[in-house]
Amino acid sequence: MHVKAKTIAFGGLLLALTVVFMALGSLIETGTLFLLAAASYFVGIVVREYGLRMGGAFYIAAVLLGLITAPNKFYVLTFAAMGLYIWGIEAVWRALERRPQLARRRTVFTAAKYVIFNIIYIPVVLIFRDLLFSRDLSAGFVAGVIVAGQVALFIYDRAYDYVQIHLWGRMRGKIL
Repeated sequence: MHVKAKTIAFGGLLLALTVVFMALGSLIETGTLFLLAAASYFVGIVVREYGLRMGGAFYIAAVLLGLITAPNKFYVLTFAAMGLYIWGIEAVWRALERRPQLARRRTVFTAAKYVIFNIIYIPVVLIFRDLLFSRDLSAGFVAGVIVAGQVALFIYDRAYDYVQIHLWGRMRGKIL
């Protein structure tokens, strides 16, 4: 595989920003989710610019480097889930692009987003319940947490679309 120096340099800069955002998420407690979400958006930028393989390598490197450098490892795992979601939806989008004859691709894409999210989110809520919550929770409360996650996904996904279209769309020409 031939990789250009500019690709490696840009990927390295984004990787550094990703790790800085993860570390800042550990230090600035009020902005943790915002900073982790911003760090995960870099996975999507790399996937869109250089493909799924390079995005996957970037994602793995970010998680490993975050585990080494970030003070709070739980936040790195949160980033890992967010980055995996971003990589997954980008993979689905690329698969749907290759099937222009498929009717209602937007509906399929939206459904795939929720499926990918719930494959990641629901096991975390159910298996790591004791780690996430300090007391034993009722089944109704856990169901509420799962529903709240769906709302949070909607907001997170809208923010990701905004970043990709408006922010990265404007900066892309100036940086690359």
